[in-house]
Amino acid sequence: MTVFALAISSNQNREHWTRYAVQQLETLGKCQFSKTYQIPCRQGKGADYYNLAVLLQTDLSFEQLDAFLKQLEKQAGRTRPSHHIPLDMDIVAYGETLSLLQPITSRLPLPFDAVKPLSELWPDCPSADVTMPYQIINQ
Repeated sequence: MTVFALAISSNQNREHWTRYAVQQLETLGKCQFSKTYQIPCRQGKGADYYNLAVLLQTDLSFEQLDAFLKQLEKQAGRTRPSHHIPLDMDIVAYGETLSLLQPITSRLPLPFDAVKPLSELWPDCPSADVTMPYQIINQ
């Protein structure tokens, strides 16, 4: 079993796509979800995002999970590059246990919209360089 820390965001049909992501992830193993936050687009060019994090414990490999997440993004209609993002799902860290989670170095430094929800679930989450205004959507 591996523990994965995931960052999930959406700024198009946000409630639908974040709920869809949660439902799909629950089929893969044991999940622990953060609150959902509404945070402005980092570049200020798109709609506000819903952001949440999940700790997923699963038998899938990194490659299998990454392919699954990219397939979910494709099903949601994700196109790159764009500031209109129905679903964005990224593996941020993984390890054998929560205390052994290692960040994916190519994702560092983590942006505030990933750190805020991740820090609820992962006490050793790297901090963000900047903060942004946010609103809690659900507990």
